[in-house]
Amino acid sequence: MAFRPRHAVLRGMKRRKDPAHLTDEDYRTLAAFRAALRRFLHFSEDAAKSAGLTPQQHQALLGIRAAKDAAISIGELAEYLVIQPHSASELADRLVALGLVIREPDVKDRRMTKLRLTQAAGDALLSLSVTHRDQLRRLRPLLSELLAKLN
Repeated sequence: MAFRPRHAVLRGMKRRKDPAHLTDEDYRTLAAFRAALRRFLHFSEDAAKSAGLTPQQHQALLGIRAAKDAAISIGELAEYLVIQPHSASELADRLVALGLVIREPDVKDRRMTKLRLTQAAGDALLSLSVTHRDQLRRLRPLLSELLAKLN
């Protein structure tokens, strides 16, 4: 094999971009992605308020419905919402008082209580979830384009 100077070898290869280096286009893409997420969150907050819920209550209902067997413990709710367990317990108390959630013993461990949606909460969540899914479908092309630019 003939000797080739290092610069000749590198010339034929694509140089790896320094992972810490960001171009102006990277910053524009990150800013646009962040703005799109913020617009979606604003939409979501408004939709929850229109349904008579706080955004956190809406997130809690969604987390409960999405959980295995559509039931969740206070600790699991706290983890899902990234809040302290005592805050999740207070939120659960408010949801119970509103008739949106019931507390029931866990079928596997009777010492543990699980939260489950009432029919009223299920109906409200269905309407909100359809609206959110439709909004995300509208945003999909933009978000996909922005994510592809970050590769």
